[in-house]
Amino acid sequence: MLLAIDVGNTNAKFALFRGQELLARWRIATDDRRTADEYMVWLDQLMRIEGHDRADVDAVIISTVVPRALHNLQLLAVKYFGVDALVAGREPVTWGIALKVDEPQSVGADRAVNAISAQAVEPGKDKLVISFGTATTLDHIGPDGAYRGGIIAPGVNLSLEALVAAAAKLPRIAIEVPATGSVIGRTTESQMLIGVYWGYVSMMEGLIARMKAEIGKPLTVIATGGLATLFQEQAHLFDRIEPDLTLNGLMHLYNQRKTTT
Repeated sequence: MLLAIDVGNTNAKFALFRGQELLARWRIATDDRRTADEYMVWLDQLMRIEGHDRADVDAVIISTVVPRALHNLQLLAVKYFGVDALVAGREPVTWGIALKVDEPQSVGADRAVNAISAQAVEPGKDKLVISFGTATTLDHIGPDGAYRGGIIAPGVNLSLEALVAAAAKLPRIAIEVPATGSVIGRTTESQMLIGVYWGYVSMMEGLIARMKAEIGKPLTVIATGGLATLFQEQAHLFDRIEPDLTLNGLMHLYNQRKTTT
């Protein structure tokens, strides 16, 4: 089995694959101080609950945008699974796609992996991948799978946290779909929720329209990330929602390497 690990700024996602089949997935808050032993205590229990044995893991691949978390995850692979982890974007696991931007070395690992996964599910088409995480990113992937650039915006929760931090009298609220379609709130909490939720929907509508106009060709819009399902009722925004796009991208990256070595 393959253990795929994707470390974002907020959460780290772990998944088990057999071939192209996703067997199980788990997530934990990102903490670059977490040791290999702590990861294993947590992961071993979850694997057992799902009926998997760590002895069956014979490969580990890691994608991370938190460099300080990498060492302990590499140690996890060596100490508990007996393998050297492959690191996405580093030799011998090069991307296998063109990064057609001015600074290809600055493209986040998650965005490159998403491009690989998007090409696997929608080959031969221009694609727009929207990832709802700590930041919200919109990335253009060409018909050939090349990463062609995109947009970085503050994430939904980040925007809400900034609002609460800067305004002393505003309460902390949980982000969710507003109870009604009204954009006139009757309470402070409902007004905040409307501002964040419908403000984000409006931002997505505007940015998607601008990217489609600039690219000048039909775009297949794919949403992913932890908060993608928050906007699933806005069916006009996306053609498909792929919650496991990044993890599947790591699987494809690993399998591509196997077929070329």
